[in-house]
Amino acid sequence: MHEIQESLTSDFIRTRIKKDLELGKCTTVHTRFPPEPNGYLHIGHAKSICLNFALAEEYNGICNIRMDDTNPEKESEEYVEAIMEDIRWLGFTPGKNFFFASDYFEKLYELAEQLIEKGLAYVDFSTPDEMRINRGTLVEAGVESPYRNTSVEENLALFRKMRAGEFEDGTCVLRAKIDMSSPNISMRDPTIYRIRHAHHYRTGNTWCIYPMYDFTHCISDSFEEISHSLCSLEFENNRELYDWFLDVLELHKVQQIEFARLRLTYTVLSKRKLIQLVQEGHVAGWDDPRMPTIRGMKQRGYPASAIRQFCSMIGVSKANSIVDYEVLEYCVRAELNEVAPRYMAVRNPLKVVITNYPEDSIEELVMPFFPEDDSKGTRIAPFSREIYIERDDFMENPSKKYFRLAPGKEVRLRYAYYITCTDVIKDDSGEIVELRCTYDPETKGGTSPDGRKVKGTLHWVSVQNAFPITLRNYEHLFTIPNPTNPPDGGDFLDYLNPTSCVDEIAYAEPYVATLPQETVLQFERIGYYKCASPYEEGTSPCFTRITTLKDSFSKQKS
Repeated sequence: MHEIQESLTSDFIRTRIKKDLELGKCTTVHTRFPPEPNGYLHIGHAKSICLNFALAEEYNGICNIRMDDTNPEKESEEYVEAIMEDIRWLGFTPGKNFFFASDYFEKLYELAEQLIEKGLAYVDFSTPDEMRINRGTLVEAGVESPYRNTSVEENLALFRKMRAGEFEDGTCVLRAKIDMSSPNISMRDPTIYRIRHAHHYRTGNTWCIYPMYDFTHCISDSFEEISHSLCSLEFENNRELYDWFLDVLELHKVQQIEFARLRLTYTVLSKRKLIQLVQEGHVAGWDDPRMPTIRGMKQRGYPASAIRQFCSMIGVSKANSIVDYEVLEYCVRAELNEVAPRYMAVRNPLKVVITNYPEDSIEELVMPFFPEDDSKGTRIAPFSREIYIERDDFMENPSKKYFRLAPGKEVRLRYAYYITCTDVIKDDSGEIVELRCTYDPETKGGTSPDGRKVKGTLHWVSVQNAFPITLRNYEHLFTIPNPTNPPDGGDFLDYLNPTSCVDEIAYAEPYVATLPQETVLQFERIGYYKCASPYEEGTSPCFTRITTLKDSFSKQKS
């Protein structure tokens, strides 16, 4: 994780931890990442993972992974395995520090009984609607439940009947007895246990009552002796409740620190919205390369190191803000630039005939995989009398600042020769179908012995040897920067990008046919791609775009 440490700067979390260590509030920094195993991880989770593991590494501490599995109806082993796979892919290994909230069910139950015995919890038979109404508002105090003053003995008996399965789902709940007039609504007698006659993927049918997240979360942290519980800002109001539980139960105190969760332009990170995208078929699945899930980004071809660097670069803040997706792509390009070999492909071909080049000659040109470092290897690409260039690289009536090919203009062919356009061939409709050019045989390799310079350099492929491929080009899934809060109160689905996945045929140098699946490469002047399906007899290989070459973020920085 060295690239994370090298780019770290001080922030309010590190300042707080340093102060806690100095004051003796803790002697070891012990953090945790507590996912709920009811879905797949996304880039927002990656920020939390990187932060918690980085802090543990910085202070020579420990980071736990704990599955907060208290909702048996939505959780499964499939999600547990997927979460752990994603964490390992990101580069983190919890080792023996891997736990489940369900490991603590018996202890949590015992603590709930302790609350009852202290007169600090009661069984409530109010309906959900009654409890919601009686909870009050931000400006009105709550109303006490008619069951609030039931005796300790009766509450213990009722709670044990709940555990024994003597009540149906929804009949009653166990609530903490705190303060219905508290200005903090979280303190107005929150529910801590509910009845669910549901099979739990780990504990089976042992339990028919399950602890609520707010009760389980802070106590599990205490059991594991977490020193600093890092939470997103929406849990700031819950901190008072968590401290209350730990105080009245006389448990190890955990320092909670809240930070703003990640928001990314052109993306939704709400679990509910992501589930809707998958279930309604707007994407191919959780690993669709357009999804902001970890497995989607892995499928897209984003390096794990780029995601870690992104999480380090954006840092942590107390203020809610939205990060430009271009920052993530900047990190991806920075990583791929070092590892992606270069090839040439033409997307919108225009035929060029080099009239003074021998008709039957095929010349093998040596090209580096990395233009700035020949030591990383070379490849052979054929050159012939007829080549394809990009149609956009020719203009019949160019402006003064146009440096590519035009009538009478000389340009360089990448790794090949200088050519000059001598004639333009059009069809009956006036469309340009072919260019006639001459080449200078003294300029092989792209340099002139007489020292003359050209400003334009074009990529190309030999017509005779051009290899057809499919380029699958991914764009943002949404057309507006903030689909989470669309204008005029619209639905986020109204802003799905109809061209977020578009296929096009291109023609590549033949070496591309030898590339195995998952190969990451750069098609020069086009973008970074991954080989999604390699060449097989009678098929066209498919290359999926990881990211474009455009890099507006680095320009913003300079």
